[in-house]
Order: sequence, then C-alpha cells, then structure tokens
Amino acid sequence: MSRSRLLTLVGPGGVGKTRLAAELSSRTRKAFRDGVWSVELAALDDNALVGSQIAAALRLPDQSNRSPMERISDYVQERQLLLVLDNCEHLLDAVSALAAKLLDFAPELRVITTSREPLGILGEQVYQVPPLSTPAVSNGYAGAVEAFESVRLLVDRAKSVDAGFEITDGNRLSVAQLCQMLDGIPLAIELAAARLRSVSVAQLVERLDRRFDILTGGSRAAIPRQQTLRALIDWSYELCTQDEQLLWARLAVFPTSFDVKAVEEVCGFGQINKRDVLDLLDHLVAKSLVVAENVIDGPISGDQSRRYRQLMTFREYGAELLEGIGESPELRRRQRDHYLGEASQTVALWCGPEQANRLAAARRDHTNILSALEWSATTPGEELAGMNLAALLRYHWIAGRNLSDGRRWLDRMLGLDMHRTPERGTALWVAAWVALLQGDREPAQQYLTECRSIADDLDDQVLAAHVDHWEALSEVFKGRLEHAIELFGRAAAIHRREEDLASELTALFLLAWTQMYDGQMEEALATCRQVLAESGQQGERWSQAYGHAVMGLCQWHLGQLDEARQSQIAALEIQRDFHDGLCVALTIEQMSWTAASNRCYESAAILFQAAQSVWKGIGTTISAFGPLETDFEQTAAQVRNELGEARYLSIIDGWPALSIDQTVELALKSAHAAYVSRQTETSAGHKNSAAHRTAKSVLVDPYSQYGGPHLTEREAQVAALVAQGRSNKEIAAELVLSHRTVGRHIERILAKLGFTSRTQIASWVASQTKAG
Repeated sequence: MSRSRLLTLVGPGGVGKTRLAAELSSRTRKAFRDGVWSVELAALDDNALVGSQIAAALRLPDQSNRSPMERISDYVQERQLLLVLDNCEHLLDAVSALAAKLLDFAPELRVITTSREPLGILGEQVYQVPPLSTPAVSNGYAGAVEAFESVRLLVDRAKSVDAGFEITDGNRLSVAQLCQMLDGIPLAIELAAARLRSVSVAQLVERLDRRFDILTGGSRAAIPRQQTLRALIDWSYELCTQDEQLLWARLAVFPTSFDVKAVEEVCGFGQINKRDVLDLLDHLVAKSLVVAENVIDGPISGDQSRRYRQLMTFREYGAELLEGIGESPELRRRQRDHYLGEASQTVALWCGPEQANRLAAARRDHTNILSALEWSATTPGEELAGMNLAALLRYHWIAGRNLSDGRRWLDRMLGLDMHRTPERGTALWVAAWVALLQGDREPAQQYLTECRSIADDLDDQVLAAHVDHWEALSEVFKGRLEHAIELFGRAAAIHRREEDLASELTALFLLAWTQMYDGQMEEALATCRQVLAESGQQGERWSQAYGHAVMGLCQWHLGQLDEARQSQIAALEIQRDFHDGLCVALTIEQMSWTAASNRCYESAAILFQAAQSVWKGIGTTISAFGPLETDFEQTAAQVRNELGEARYLSIIDGWPALSIDQTVELALKSAHAAYVSRQTETSAGHKNSAAHRTAKSVLVDPYSQYGGPHLTEREAQVAALVAQGRSNKEIAAELVLSHRTVGRHIERILAKLGFTSRTQIASWVASQTKAG
C-alpha cells in the first residue's frame, strides 16, 4: 500500500483475498478522512453495471440522468478515501478502466482490488496472496504442527463445532495431512472443519483422499487448488439430503442476499414443501454452505432480522446443478413474481408507518430486483409483467434514490411491449414523473401524450387523472400556474374518489406549492394543513415532509420566519429516515432564505452551500424547478451583498465534501444555532453568553461541528490536554484516569473527528477556541 495508490490482491478462489482486504481496510481506516468503502462485485455479470454498483455502495443519490461514472468522479474528486473492489476477475475490463480514470481524477483516492488476475493498468501494485502455511509430512511424522497458520485456522474453526477439539498425538499426523491436502486454502479448511462435528480428522482425510483420486485420475501430485476446492464442494454436496441439495441449487436464483420469505415463496414448491424451507435453510447454514447475517429491518422499527447469502463458489456450483435439473425458468418466474408482489404491496400500503422500512427492504433487494427485471426483459412473453414491476417500483425509484435505474428500466420495458394496455399507461406516467424530477421535460411530455391517448381509448378516468397530475407539474415548470392549479385539483378529486390517498397527497402538496406562487397564500396554507392532517392520520411521513416544506415556504413568503424555520426543521427531521435528495435540497434552500430574512447571513451562506452540495449530488439544480429560481437568485444576491465578497468567499471556499446524512445534520444544527444567535444578539448584555458562543462556533466552522459526532465532556477534556502537548501519562495523572483509558479516549476522538494524529486534534481544538 505504501508503493502504489492501487493495490491488487491476487490469488485463487478461497485463498483469503477478501478477508485480507477487509483486515487491511480495518487497520488503515484512520488514515482516510472520508472513510473506507467496500464494493462487492461477485453478484454482477455485466461490465456495464460496475459503475452503478460502486455508486450504490458509496450511497450516492441516484436522481439524475448522469452516468454512474460522472457521479462517482464528482464524489471522490476532493475526498480522501479507500475504495475496496472485491471479486473483480469476471469484470476486469470495466474495473480496470474505471479504476484508472478515478485514480487520475482523484489525487487522494486509494484503491484495493481483489481478483484472480491483475487489472493490468499502469501503477498497479500486485500482491500474490499465498495460501496459509502448512506442515510438512515426512515418513508418517508431522512434528510440531501447532505453529502453522493452516493448522491454527483448522483448530479454531473445529472448536466452534466441537468445543473439546484439540491436537493430540493420535490426530497430529491426520491434521497435518488434511491441511496439506487442502493446500492451505482458508475456505477449504473452514468447510472441512465444519464436518468435524460428525467425523474424525482421520475419517475426513480418508474421504478427501478418495475424492481427489477421482478428480485427478489418481495423480495426487497434480491437484490444482480449484480442483481441491471443487472436490470438497462435491463432497459437501453429497453429505446433504436430497431436499437440501435441491434447495442449494434453487438458491442460485438469488444473485445477492435474500430473506426467509423470499426463499419460501420462490423455492418452496414441488419436492420442497414451503413449510419445510426454513428448516432446510438452517441445515445449509449449519453446514457452512449458506451465510446468515443480522440486519436492521429499517429506520423506524429498528428490529433485527436474518438475511442469507451464498459464497460465490457455492452459488456457481448451485447454478450448474440448477441448469442440470431444468428448473431455472420456473424459479426465475417465481422470483420475479415475488418481487412483483412485494412492490404491489408497497404501493397498496404506502400511506402508513412502514414507508421507510419498506424502502430499506427494497434497497437490500435492489440487485435481486434488477435480476428479475432483466429476466422479464429477455424472456418472450414476460415483458408485460416486467413493465408492471418497473411501474410498481415507483417509490423505490423516486423516494429510494434510484431515479437513474428507474428511468432506464421503465424506458426499456416501454420499448419492449407496445400494446395499449392499462399497464403501459401506468408505466408511462411513472416514467414521466421520473423524467420531470430529472429535469427532462420533453421526454416527460412525450410519455404523458401517449398516456393521455391510451386513457382516451380505454375511457379510463383514473389513468387520465394521473396524466392531469403530472401535466400539472410540467405546467408549473413552464410558469402556467392557473392551468396547473386546475389540473392538480381535477386529479386530486379523482384520486380521492378512488381512495388513492398516496396519489392524492402528492397532488395536494404540489397544488399548495402552485397556489403559493400564484399568490393564493391562505389557500396554499389550507392545502398544506390538509396534507399534514391526512398524512398524520395514517402515519404517513413522506408526503408529510413535503407538506412541511411547502408550508415553510409559504410562511417565509408571508414573513412568518419563526414558523417557517419550525416547518423546515420538521421536514428535514423526517428526511433523517428517507434521505430523499430532492426534498433535502429544497428544504435546505428554504432554510437559507429564512436565515437571510432573519439577518443571519453567515448561517444563510452555510446553508446555501450545503444545498448546492446536495443539488450537485442528485444531478440537477434549483433552476429546473420553475418559480423557485427567482427566490433563490434574489436571496443569494442579498446574502453575498450583506456579507461582502471576502467574507462570503471565506465561508464557501474549501467547503467539505459531506454525505447527505451529514448535510442534513449540518442544516438542522445550523438552523437551531442561527436562531439562538439571533435571540442572544437581540438581548442586551448577552452577546458573550455560552449560547451565543456555541452558535457562533457553528456558523464559523461548520465542518468541525458536523463532520462527525460531538465529543463527550470527558473526550473534550482529553482533547484540550492533547492540544497542550500533554502525554497520555500526564493526561492520566491530571484527570485521575488509567493510562489505558486515556488511550481509548484518544482513539475515539480520532475516529469521531476523522483524524489520524494528535497534531490534528490540537489544531481542531485551537480552531474551536478561536471560533468561540
């Protein structure tokens, strides 16, 4: 890693490349201000998807029509981070081209890749990952085997299935033989150790020996590592029952992790009863053939559940089995129908308290969903169902920050099935919605024109209402507010008649926004209150956030600044769970305008710059949103004029690259601090209060405040003593702590602030003191 910014770990499958990369990234994490990001590429089978996978791993907003490469380049350009690209061997062309470009574009980026062969680009440092060391066996004698890495791994894993396992004089030779026959490959050793729950080491060696003879024609000396691993997998497969073998094969339909419900619905048919799936899955986990992981269900519930995945080698083996038994078409159809059902349920139950959890679940299944869409698009007769799935995923595309993927799949499906059906009509208005949010008004109008024609042919008033709905938004962007208000009202009335609350609420908060810019302030506020009341009754929060944001904009226009600030904060608090880039950007813009109207110009400049970073991330600007541009231009000019060019530039220059989570936190705390600052400045004799100093430090140095979590009181004391040049021993004596406790405090301070040295802590403390 010290020789090159690109390190490739090369070796055969199962040798431990991924594990070594994980350990490297963990040990060097503190050296990277903007963190370590791991991207798993094993599930991909298309070079064209590499950029999207990396963008998703970096949690980049996906709300523009820019390519993934453009979004990634913008993100990493000014960041100091480590990017780990795991399992690249089947995607070498795409990974090598992307890595070369990013390293050239981002001077502080470092990359670790794992692959079975080098990328082959200039500046690459290749490290051949060796197998674990194995003991030599000579004349039936193994000697002291405990010091060898492969033996230590075998013992460690064996103890996990048999707590009493140990090396004895009776099994020492067999242990050495087993590790040697497995060539020291960690994955093979772990698989073998799992079998020690039921057989002895000697019995295991005997069985492996026979398998190797079959695979190599009796020439043990010629055993390649892959054949060794293949032999072990063959053996593991034969130890499974018939139902376990069949489930193993069927699981290959999932390119990424999956939950129990998906396995039950997709794999529980024919020979495997649905009610037996969980037990069979548990058996495969116990045999180390499936990995079980705990995940958080979502930001609302906070509950933990289990998801499962197969290692790539096992999935490839299962895919071969699946091809042999001829069930692939049936399984792919069942998989598509499962996610079709999930998407349909999300739309049906959207207006409820589970919105954020459902979005989180869809994000986890994103790769599985794309796989289902791909099969539908490439299988004759399945195009209509695929188009229906793409349309039903509307909230996954729009609220889940996947606009680019949504636009791509909607366009593709619409191009495959040209029948003038209600399903096509729905896909058209969803595609128009996505295009409008991306700022592509002409394609959106084309979608809506065709959708209107289908609605007329079918005499479908519901479909026509959706056309009215999104044509109204297009009219707002063109400045035709009166017509837009008419269309929104007409659409909302049909949505209400059909009891489609989700569509009604969306139409209503857009109607309120339009009413406000048409000068109908009281009507706009009344419409906002209706949105908040109806969404509140259902526990719905996504439309509620937009309702608060629009109300805040109305209140700002009316000069009700404290009320506007509270509404904007309420909108942004909800976005802590949803991370809807558009709502975040619009709300922070409004916070900036409110701060400027309160004469808090430094806060306004900070919020303005924060909003620009979000706009850049989602690939659009406020100029795409019609009448908002005028408010933006007038307020930005006012802030710049009041601060003066030098002060204004000092605030926005060198702005840190923040994630959307950090930007939301910055905006919330800056809005609170600006309010405190204004209150204290208007109270005589309070300009030097603690509250005023806190507010001022927030406004002067937003990065130090929001680049990471706040320090605890004890951590702040330790940081202050570090800044004085005190040693750990001196700090321990001063604060009556142990030397070890002080060390732990310093480690946490470095981690929270994203620093790597005591000097950086000292500089940070100095900046805080100066700001206060």
